[in-house]
Amino acid sequence: MTASSPTSPALRLSATSYPGVIPGVAIPAYDRDKVQIGVVHFGPGAFHRAHQAHYFDQLLSQDPRWGVCAVSLKSPGVRDALEPQDGLYTLAQLDAETTFRIVGSILEVLVAPEDPPSVFARLAAPTTRLVTLTVTEKGYTLSADGGLDESHPDIIHDLANPREPKSAVGYLVEGLRRRFAAGLAPYAVVACDNLADNGWRLKAAVVAYAAKLDAELAAWIDREGRFPRTMVDSITPATDDALRARTLAATGLEDAWPIQREAFVQWVVEDVLPADGPDLASVGVILTDDVRGFERAKLRLLNGVHSTLAYVGILRGHETVFEAVSDPLLATLARDMMAHDIIPTLLPPRGLDLQAYADAILARFRNPEIRHLLAQIAWDGSQKLPFRILGTLTEALEAGRSVERLVIPLAAWMRFVALRAKAGEAIVDPLQERLLALGLATTGQASADVAAFLGLDAVFPASLASDPRFVSALEKAYADLG
Repeated sequence: MTASSPTSPALRLSATSYPGVIPGVAIPAYDRDKVQIGVVHFGPGAFHRAHQAHYFDQLLSQDPRWGVCAVSLKSPGVRDALEPQDGLYTLAQLDAETTFRIVGSILEVLVAPEDPPSVFARLAAPTTRLVTLTVTEKGYTLSADGGLDESHPDIIHDLANPREPKSAVGYLVEGLRRRFAAGLAPYAVVACDNLADNGWRLKAAVVAYAAKLDAELAAWIDREGRFPRTMVDSITPATDDALRARTLAATGLEDAWPIQREAFVQWVVEDVLPADGPDLASVGVILTDDVRGFERAKLRLLNGVHSTLAYVGILRGHETVFEAVSDPLLATLARDMMAHDIIPTLLPPRGLDLQAYADAILARFRNPEIRHLLAQIAWDGSQKLPFRILGTLTEALEAGRSVERLVIPLAAWMRFVALRAKAGEAIVDPLQERLLALGLATTGQASADVAAFLGLDAVFPASLASDPRFVSALEKAYADLG
């Protein structure tokens, strides 16, 4: 079969058409007819298809047991796009040279509200050994203290109708109940959303929910269930018509929902999966006993520097991360902050070279194919900065090190708030009203303006706001940015 000519109508990507893609496009290195479904995934959005499905696609070339049944808890959009394509889609990896590959690991897409019995059948199947999730933080139906939110409308519904659930927790427990009744081992549950201690929190919620229905079932899940903590990372811009056109030109096939992401991809999984589970390490997944170490490194090195580039970059007239890191002054600031201020506060987990990781982050920021807006990174600063910057800064003070660079993103955030407020522009932040008032009241006088911002006790702990070393450095940075 050959790809269609530029003048003829494009063929739709499908099981019969994909062998005829334009040469240079990678295709599945396995016979999809011999693949069995061993993974059920809840939340088959762009990130899953750019990330976990990509890993399983690689794994299938050596082990056919790990095909994916993708389950949408709400919308039929993914099913409607991929079903005519036999579950196939194109993954564009954006780098200095963009590459395209056809991913074949998704064999089935189900829409849970339309067909609960089929979802339960997959969950209860002896061949299903792994359930993965990308349902966003709110999809875990957790309360503010991290436990199961029993007041959540979906949880209230599911406890009253456990055989007709709406929530991810409800589906997980009903699937486990059926396995328990059939004498099957529980499937391992791998949460893949950026939520600290995600696996542990999900297990606690699942056990709490099960306990409301069946104490014996809850005890079995608590005793036998595997819910590893994980960390995931890869920038995945939204699909748009430009990507569809680019995909058509590269492959010769029409794809209703191609996916794009940067070339860098990382999946860190706590090493507690059962011995008969997938050999994830063979396809580059990092198995570790220290997921928190990886999370801490990402939070401080990647996210902390992201915020620094965002606020200082906006003040210097930049729009994207690529533009900001192409600014020699900001590139030097980012590099020095990583090497001299952040890395000294980190204890590297086994398998992570911190300097190499920092270098890789800067290389990712310099990727011209990724248009990551600084304005988006700047959102919710009052929530992000305490985790991304203040922990590093506090430890630097405790160690007697200089904080002159670490205060720059804080001073820049204050200047950013004042700039937006005086321009009459919105500030996307839970503290929006207070920040707008503070920004409008700024005079440019460093000691007064900084003191007003340090009064935000939801952001700055009293011990830090009253530390003269911190306050002095922050006032100087604020004045320098004026």
